[in-house]
Amino acid sequence: MLQVSRKFEYGLHAVTYLALLGPERIVTVKEMAVEIGFSQVFLAKAMQNLKKAGIVRSVQGVKGGYTLGRAPESITVADIGVAIEGEPHMMRCSGGNDCRCEIEANCSHKGYMADLQSRIHALLAETTVSMLLERFRVH
Repeated sequence: MLQVSRKFEYGLHAVTYLALLGPERIVTVKEMAVEIGFSQVFLAKAMQNLKKAGIVRSVQGVKGGYTLGRAPESITVADIGVAIEGEPHMMRCSGGNDCRCEIEANCSHKGYMADLQSRIHALLAETTVSMLLERFRVH
């Protein structure tokens, strides 16, 4: 039914991995991919999105790689999702004026779906990376 994208999953794992290592540790995409068990090419694409959003920062040079761009307690799962996927959209019609759904005029579920989307986004927005690490004892 609902499924997060692989790119979002990669981004979430990468950010929590960097948070575990601490702010001083710089890690290459290759190191992360091997350690986490993900495709290096796909992870590199997710890291670029996270870098643009300021969630991670890149360090150039021989000992270059990535580190967190912000403290784990200030990065939410929603931040990662928006950086990777853009603003949330569970359905073709997000309830705005740009709805192009063929049944939009007679849709009886539009309000419910908008509320569901809002609730999911709120849950993601209230969950920080540091909460994930603590709650699920990721060490």
